[in-house]
Amino acid sequence: MRLRKFALILSAFTLMLALTACNSLVQSGGDGADQGGEQPEETQQAPTQGNEDTEVPAGGPEDETLGLSVPSLDINIDSIPTERGDDTQALTDNAAVHLLYTGFPWEEEANVYLAGHVEGYEGTPSYKAFEGLEQLENGDEIVVTDAEGTEYNYEVFEKVQVEPTAVEYLDPIPGRNIVTLQTCELVNLNPDGTPNYSDTDRLVVRGELVES
Repeated sequence: MRLRKFALILSAFTLMLALTACNSLVQSGGDGADQGGEQPEETQQAPTQGNEDTEVPAGGPEDETLGLSVPSLDINIDSIPTERGDDTQALTDNAAVHLLYTGFPWEEEANVYLAGHVEGYEGTPSYKAFEGLEQLENGDEIVVTDAEGTEYNYEVFEKVQVEPTAVEYLDPIPGRNIVTLQTCELVNLNPDGTPNYSDTDRLVVRGELVES
């Protein structure tokens, strides 16, 4: 269990870096490899410990793929895979990822942790996938769907801007089933007024299960 927790925190740190790094390449329409060169250093994947087998909690479907809908923002994502936080390619190839070792919506106590880009790569599913999260307010609806079509309805109770090191938001809240949406939050502008994507915080929106 301690090793699993360490792996979660390690991959979460890399996830936070990856969400920022890709934003700086939006105008190029892709990553460094697409432009015939190497990726910038900050977008390189961290070393992994191999492909761990994921154990789906009892009571849920065998297929752990999730879906996400945020009605007030017109966000509708049909397929969200469970991936390591250091898999930067998964963050490009998908509109969002469910972070490995975090909870599933069918669990009694869970933190269903979903991350996506606010900018991302133009021409890929990641592009502006989580745009508009800052507009969410307490009471807004977030709907997570499992692979069998069961809907889990959450109500937003918290929106907070945190530093990249705030890994405590990965933890479940005792006795509660929550969903956490994470993306980047711009902190500073460049001298010319353009966004400085190398200096960002994390925008975290959390909702609690109200109906399933």
